[in-house]
Amino acid sequence: MHESFHLDIFIVLLMVTASVAMTVKWVKLPYSIALVIVGLIIGVFHLLPTVEMTPELILLIFLPAVLFEASWNIDLRELKEAWKPVTVLATLGVVINMLLVAWFMYTFAGVPVGAAYLFGAMVAATDPISVLALFRKLGMNRHLTMLLEGESLFNDGTAVVAFKLVLAIVLSGSAFAPVQTVGEFFLVVLGGAGIGAALGYAASRITKIFDDHLLEITLTTILAYSSYLLAEQMHVSAVLSVVSAGIVMGNFGSRTGMSPLTRMAVNSFWEYTAFLVNSLIFLLIGLQVKFDLLQKYGLQIGVGIGAILAARAVVVYGLCPFLSTPRHKIPWRWRHLLFWGALRGSLCMALALSIPDSYAYKEMITITTFGVVLFTLLLPGLTIEPLVKLMKMAVSDPKQVQYKELKAQLIAKKRALAYLDGQSRTGAISAVLFEKLHAQIEASRDDIKRKIEDLHLEDASIKLLEESETTRRLQELEKDCLRGLVKEGLISEGSLHKLQTEIDALWAGNDDEALTEEAVDDAVTAAETPKASPSELESGKA
Repeated sequence: MHESFHLDIFIVLLMVTASVAMTVKWVKLPYSIALVIVGLIIGVFHLLPTVEMTPELILLIFLPAVLFEASWNIDLRELKEAWKPVTVLATLGVVINMLLVAWFMYTFAGVPVGAAYLFGAMVAATDPISVLALFRKLGMNRHLTMLLEGESLFNDGTAVVAFKLVLAIVLSGSAFAPVQTVGEFFLVVLGGAGIGAALGYAASRITKIFDDHLLEITLTTILAYSSYLLAEQMHVSAVLSVVSAGIVMGNFGSRTGMSPLTRMAVNSFWEYTAFLVNSLIFLLIGLQVKFDLLQKYGLQIGVGIGAILAARAVVVYGLCPFLSTPRHKIPWRWRHLLFWGALRGSLCMALALSIPDSYAYKEMITITTFGVVLFTLLLPGLTIEPLVKLMKMAVSDPKQVQYKELKAQLIAKKRALAYLDGQSRTGAISAVLFEKLHAQIEASRDDIKRKIEDLHLEDASIKLLEESETTRRLQELEKDCLRGLVKEGLISEGSLHKLQTEIDALWAGNDDEALTEEAVDDAVTAAETPKASPSELESGKA
């Protein structure tokens, strides 16, 4: 670990994060924002020795862990459904953001062109960790959550690539060559994604050979850091390498090569790792703030804040109308949250710190970045929940929450019975124990079924919700089957698109039965109530 990050200070920081985590159980404040505030207080009153946030600490130690945990848990099916808006926001959105922010900084703050473009590339990377945690706590619509999460994962990679390309041009003093730069951009992006996917697939094959949770945890740790380091050595996107490796391992390797118990152990390890790393990151952000320098560069910080807000507004409100589809609309209320929830975090700061000390404008860029990050964490970060409630987008129906919880319990009981049957068939447990446990689980399952039936009788909206979930899942299953038939050579790609269109039209015909998401929304709460598919419930995301 970095020499300025001593073990004794590390233990003290752990104690601080644990204290904050316990405190926010009673104080209504987002955990990550509370850490930043505590860090500010510690820094102002010099309660701890100076702890430096170095680019090596963030980029080489913290970042791979955060990226891998997020991509490991991402649902590939949901990502595929949202691929168009996620891709556009994470690529074209990053470019638009960089150009507009650079123009604002050059025009209104007098920042030189090169430094303005560097700053624009850095702040294009969003880091809405606290917002995503809030969305999951409130049970927000899964498509909205995926848009914000998917964009933040992939725009990290494209923003880092853009930053490195701009930094190379600025330091070398060479002229900007559009064709060459665009070519390098796509080569670096696709190269990083390809290396990560290949390593993720290889690790997924290896994990089939053994079933040992300690080895599996070690393997995923090696995958997270090796995908980052190899991509760095190959001069391609290390961020996208980790993301693609995590997605492949989380959606393929963990499902085909890990037993349920092993998968739970790996999940727990990465959940704790992400908690620890994110806690230290947000605490360090608060500790880095130097108020005298913030005052010195007040003009640049003020213009930078206005620039990122204006650029984000152009990206969200300008691009979203073209990204909505009949099946996956991006309503106005979603756009407001996508705009206001685009916080900035540690990656921006790490990129600023990675600028060579010899660059004349490093201090100005670094302090301006710190100021912008601090603003987004404190103002949008603290006001996003009131905004959600003001727009009446949070789940307010306790019976629907209860229904989803009962469905999750029912699926868990079904899996427990399947596991018990397998143990009995292999002779791993005695017949007496099997009968005893089987009877207990069946009795619990029947009780859950009765509670679900009671909810159906008490609230008609539960039936609408259940029908909507079931028909959506049937639609997905039919389309998945068709894709499998294409791989087997039974139908062509042309037939696949035709048949998928017919399936969409068939299920869309259920509008009269009030089975669409919009109809359920209107019938249930007259507001936007998030839905959970059976696949979400099985994965524990509901």
